[in-house]
Amino acid sequence: MEEDTDHGSEANPGSSGHLSGEPGIGNLGDDAPGEVKKKKKKKKNKAGKDSKGIGSSRGLETMFRSAYRVHMDLTSLADSKANIMISINGLILSIILASIAPKIDSNNWLLFPTTIMLISCLAAIIYAIMAARPRLNVDQVTLDDVWSGKASLLFFGNYTQFAEDTYLDAMLKLADDQDLVYRNMMRDLYGIGSVLSRKFAMLHRSYTIFMFGLSISVLLFIIVFFMQTFVP
Repeated sequence: MEEDTDHGSEANPGSSGHLSGEPGIGNLGDDAPGEVKKKKKKKKNKAGKDSKGIGSSRGLETMFRSAYRVHMDLTSLADSKANIMISINGLILSIILASIAPKIDSNNWLLFPTTIMLISCLAAIIYAIMAARPRLNVDQVTLDDVWSGKASLLFFGNYTQFAEDTYLDAMLKLADDQDLVYRNMMRDLYGIGSVLSRKFAMLHRSYTIFMFGLSISVLLFIIVFFMQTFVP
């Protein structure tokens, strides 16, 4: 009996020691979720930092797409407005030269208002033609200018100066660098914007000259007509 008791008492410390180790394992299991959360937070922060790069922003691509679409629409609008001014002023010039000019010899009072209208229509049509006239790039561009960011490889006036094989190799190299691609797109957009600014400035002058010239000439026609009719 004593041996059984001693054997049981010797077994109890081992069993109690085994049980005492379980809380330690439980504590490690409790700490594991916290470590996992920290790792997830680090990954999210790292992903957030990476997403701030210029090459990984989807919003930037949408911005470029929208900007190109708006610029193309504005270019079409400017060309259509220039065509309107060319057509209207060409028609007015044809009518004046065909109908009014032969009558100036017998009606000297038509000379001054007709001259004002001719000059204003001619100036307006010249500015409209300048607005619609295509722009050509006469500057010599090299690949060093493209890689240094001084020229855009996406503009036809630049890449048509290169041989076809040189252009293909340059485009393949450009496609490997997203930051350089975006820089070329930005420079291309700036060039389109510069052309649009010039077009609309010319159109503004054309419409302004046409508006004031037509108004002044019509007013002069009325004044001279009444003076010839009612003033002896």
